[in-house]
Amino acid sequence: PRPQDRTRPPGSPTILPRYFKLFKPYDVLCQFTDGEGRRTLKDYFPIEGLYPVGRLDRDSEGLVLLTDDGPLAHRLTDPRFGHPRTYLAQVERIPDAEAIERLRRGIMLSDGPTRPADVEFQPDPVELPERPVPIRFRKNVPTAWLQLILREGRNRQVRRMTASVGHPTLRLVRVAIGAVGLNDLAPGEYRELTGDELRSLREA
Repeated sequence: PRPQDRTRPPGSPTILPRYFKLFKPYDVLCQFTDGEGRRTLKDYFPIEGLYPVGRLDRDSEGLVLLTDDGPLAHRLTDPRFGHPRTYLAQVERIPDAEAIERLRRGIMLSDGPTRPADVEFQPDPVELPERPVPIRFRKNVPTAWLQLILREGRNRQVRRMTASVGHPTLRLVRVAIGAVGLNDLAPGEYRELTGDELRSLREA
């Protein structure tokens, strides 16, 4: 006979996993507690028992998935599965074709080479909500936007990659994880994933 499920009493209702997405604002820690009184996900997401899938730096913004589905969270964060994450990065100066090609091929960082990435220059203005703390502008130094799709998630990877080719990142927004995007969410807003969004994550 199969061993009894010890996670809940026999006859009790099945508790289904929950899946949400949140637009993490700038200057918010991607965790629920902080001993120094800084803003955390708890200031924006009141549902207990769910945890962020991966991390997003305090000074970065954008899409965070939250769930209590451990196996799915593992598949989305383990680099062996190569799950894509899409970022928009505002960088100092205008990258030339050589800089973009270096980012595409992969960059040698202190912890080893990065995987090849999909990188595209964004010629048109990027429409994003205003950030409460404006980026630093330097007189006579233009900025540009890049779209980067990575299939690994190292610490501050996008910032380290763009800095290594001479274009420090000024603003970084994660706009998609797989086929799940921010869509119409505003900073600090959250909602449950739709059936199609959840299906796209599982099938990927």
